[in-house]
Amino acid sequence: MIAANYSTLRSRLKEFCDRVCDEKEVLIITRKEDRNVVMMSLEQYNRIEKYLRNMRYLSMLRESDEQLQSGRVIVKTMEELEELARDE
Repeated sequence: MIAANYSTLRSRLKEFCDRVCDEKEVLIITRKEDRNVVMMSLEQYNRIEKYLRNMRYLSMLRESDEQLQSGRVIVKTMEELEELARDE
């Protein structure tokens, strides 16, 4: 992880972009009043987003399993579901 202030970033933007993309560095851009920003490659960002989506999905599965185990479910036959769909 590297850090640079806003002025340094502006003067060396290409260099920092290359390091972020080519060397997989994460750049902290320091700004006044603790309004810092993080720069990372799109590849790293997409990997983090995928991980977060997977964690949300696993959390929903755990919650569903807990509901099933505790008996907080409603069981319907296919015919009952089809009838409900027709009624809507």
